[in-house]
Amino acid sequence: MFVTRADPAPSAETAADSGFRRRLLDAMADAVRERGYRDATVADVVRIARTSRRTFYEHFADKQDCFVALLTERNNDTVQQIYAAVDPTAPWDAQIHQAIVAWIRASREDTCITLAWIRDTPALGERARQLHRDAAEAFITLIQDLTATPVFQGAGLHPPTRQMATILYGGFRELIASTVEDGRDVNEIVDVAVETALALVGPRYQG
Repeated sequence: MFVTRADPAPSAETAADSGFRRRLLDAMADAVRERGYRDATVADVVRIARTSRRTFYEHFADKQDCFVALLTERNNDTVQQIYAAVDPTAPWDAQIHQAIVAWIRASREDTCITLAWIRDTPALGERARQLHRDAAEAFITLIQDLTATPVFQGAGLHPPTRQMATILYGGFRELIASTVEDGRDVNEIVDVAVETALALVGPRYQG
């Protein structure tokens, strides 16, 4: 029998810090929804969070740092939602449908943040470039993980290469962004996204 030591309970100070960070991240999301990322300011964030600039700068270096932290959290949540939505015992084409529906659903939950993530971050410098690299790596790994199961192997399919997974990730991001910009519901793109994914990994790629 192994005896493990319980982790110490978080101190009141640690809990307070976590609470302030959560409030600031949520306030950043609200500020982006209200004004867009470019026009949102630290003053907007602290006003919405009902806290001080001093508290803001105890948690984040600047507006961009807070925005990147928000997007990192959202991207991680989206990846986890997609993993959770896929039944690895379902037929391979059903698994693709499940994954894409989950991806679109997550993007639809907060289209203002989704669009800001896709359109505003490319101009934000090195921290944003690292965010893009990390996000791309997470989604490429997701795509390759989901298609490396016994169901896919048993169907005689070739799992997508890294290059193919990159095309899927980049193409879906652009399709989501352009659909939101056009004022349309991103649910409209589920069918074409599924069809594209099936074409890339489907039977026509059997060796």
